[in-house]
This record gives sequence, structure tokens and C-alpha cells, in this order.
Amino acid sequence: MKRARRAAPGPLPVLGLLLLGALPGLWTVLLRREAAALPEPRPPAGQSPGRWGWGRSPPVRGEPGGGGQKTFRTLLAVPAAAATDREERDGEERLAVTDSQPPADTASPVERGIFWSRELEEQVPPGFAAEEAAAWLAAARAARVASLERGGCGRSSNRLARLSDGSRACVRYGINPEQIQGEALSYHLAGVLGMQERLPPMALALVEARGRQWEPVREELRGSHWAEGAVVSLTRWVDNLTAVVAPAPWGAEAGAGRRLQPLSAGELVGLSPSELVELVQWSDLILFDYLTANFDRLVSNLFSLQWDPRVMRRATSNLLRAPDGGLVFMDNEAGLVHGYRLLSMWDPYNEPLLRSVCVFREGTARRVAELHRRRSAAAELRRRYRAREPLWARLGFLSERQAELLQARVDFVHRHIAHCRAQ
Repeated sequence: MKRARRAAPGPLPVLGLLLLGALPGLWTVLLRREAAALPEPRPPAGQSPGRWGWGRSPPVRGEPGGGGQKTFRTLLAVPAAAATDREERDGEERLAVTDSQPPADTASPVERGIFWSRELEEQVPPGFAAEEAAAWLAAARAARVASLERGGCGRSSNRLARLSDGSRACVRYGINPEQIQGEALSYHLAGVLGMQERLPPMALALVEARGRQWEPVREELRGSHWAEGAVVSLTRWVDNLTAVVAPAPWGAEAGAGRRLQPLSAGELVGLSPSELVELVQWSDLILFDYLTANFDRLVSNLFSLQWDPRVMRRATSNLLRAPDGGLVFMDNEAGLVHGYRLLSMWDPYNEPLLRSVCVFREGTARRVAELHRRRSAAAELRRRYRAREPLWARLGFLSERQAELLQARVDFVHRHIAHCRAQ
């Protein structure tokens, strides 16, 4: 008798067994997809793990070029739980985020929430010392102009002068007198604020072809089309200056007008001393340009963002860097007089730029507070201008309305500093 043969399993049971065996792998794939779909952990509000662009350094390859808008605070911020260490690899600087905390004895770059520390301020390059500037101004006023050359000093109407003592100076001839007036008043306002060392020494001069100072260049004056009796400015020429590019993420955020919260020491972890030193100078620059309503520096770059998204990657107008890292605030003729006439056009950029800074030099804040308390901004400027510029009367001083605007802007800066302190 033949044994019955067992029927072979049909196709459906086989398919079921195969699916059952594949379930573990399928479950693993689903878990991975679910994990990938979850949002990445984000740092606390107001902080960003991004890196910063400094000086003339190009963006690091592979990094997003634009992304979201970022503020001055973002430039200073790193995740609170991480410290950033510098590494040199293959000759390129890279940032490596580690879980280690900074040493307990590391000095904080910020004191009382909104002031740069004294230790950090002591590292800022000295700029043009008061004694050195006074000596140059006295020599320039007494010297004769030995030659005038085109180029190197901005507009085609300006000239590079070689003086009889061997020094050189940029001679600026304004399209109208208020530009030279603005240059002179801005220079002396910087003195009132305690930041004149960031501006090259500047004196006024009277163009007189038959006068002692200009007699050697009488022929050059004829070709310059300068008016006889015009007042020009002599600004000390400085060698070996290089262009300055604002930190790109910060510039874009300043244009968005976002405010900052008070800075804390932890938010500055990871920035090198040179980066911090430059930020100290930038905080003074932005405050100074707001007070003078100077639109011919970073503000003009921000204005150009509307049609040139890459403008913040280029050099900042009228700002240069000395070999020791000190910033030089150049060509301030758009300040005060000319700038005050155009407030409605440029304050939509100047005011958000000021609000983007919430850390200051304590000395600058103290001077602003004093000018606010005494309501003496114009009076202090007039006193200094008349005492230190022999030709001040040739150009005159601020009008009553302009003096009121200066005081109002001092008051606004004082309120902004108080707002930062209260956060």
C-alpha cells in the first residue's frame, strides 16, 4: 500500500512566513524614519550655535551662506551647555564644540550684564593717543603744503598733500561747506564721548593761493577748481590700513531691526580675544554713528541690501583696520549737519542698528549718561570745538534745531542703555 504524499504548502502560507521574518527589519527601518522626522534639538531662545564671519575671512566651505536673520547677540552667542574650542587642522581654522565647561577662573568679558570688562578694554589698541594727535595737529597747521596729488583720499575733488615736515594728509574739499563742518564737528564730538582715539587727527585749513601755507602748490590749486577762501579739512594720512568686513550674520540681523537682550558672560564663550576686542570697538562705532546720524558707513551697506544681498560681505564704507587691530573711523563728513537733514531717510536703518547692540564700554555709557543728565551735549561740543579748532568760526556751529536733535539722540541712547540694563 502506498503512503500518502504530503501536499506541498501553497503560495499564500509561504508569503506569510516571509513577511513574518521580515518584520524585525521593517520595524527597524520605521523607527529610523521616525527618528529622522523628529526636529533637531534647538538651543535656548536667543542663542545660536552658528559661527561668525570676522574681518576679511571668507565663509567656510560647506556652510550655509544666508539662512535666517541673525543679530549682534547671535554673533556673541553659543549654546549654553557647550564651550567652543579652537583647533587648527590642515592649516584651516575650525570650531569644535565640546561638552567641557570653561575653567572656573576664566575672566568674563562682560561686567554687570551690559559693560565690557576692564580687562578686555585694556586689550583694545590705543589708536591715536591724545598727545600724539595734538603734536601732529600743531605741526600740520604750521607746515607748508609741499605737493598735492590725486587719488587715495576719496572724491576726485580731494587731494593727498605732502607737508613740509615730511608727513602726509588727506585734504578734503566739500561739495558744500556743511560736509567739512560735519567732519570737524564729528571729530570733536568723538572727543566729548571719549572715543577720539579711533579717528585720525583732523584740522581745518583756509585755501589761500597767495598765503604762506599754500604758496608752494599755487599751480596745483588752479587745476583743483577749489574756491579761493574755501575751508578744507586736513586729516592725517595713515599707512598700512586694510578694509574691514562686518560680521555677515550680524549685519543682516541689524537690518531686520531685532532687539537684543542683555548679554551674559556665558554667551561670549568661544570667541577669541581678538574677536572680542573688535566687538568693543564696533559697539562704540555704532553708538557714534547713531548720534551723528552718519549714513555713509554701515548704514549705507544695510540700505543696499534691498538690491544687493551680498553687500555685507564686502568692505564697510569709511572703516579701516590698523596693523595692530585697531579700527579707524574714517571720513565722517556725513555726520551731524548733513546727516540731520536726512533723518527721515536714514533713521529707519540707523535706529535698528543701535538697538542691535546691548553691550557697551562703561566709559562711553557714563559720558552719555552725563550729557543726558545735564542736557549739555551741544554745549560740551561747542566748548571743545571753539577751544581746539582755530577756524571754527569760518564754518560756524550747529543751528538751534540741530543742537536739539543732538540732545534728543543722546537721550535716546541713554534710554536704550537703560533698557538693556533692565532686561
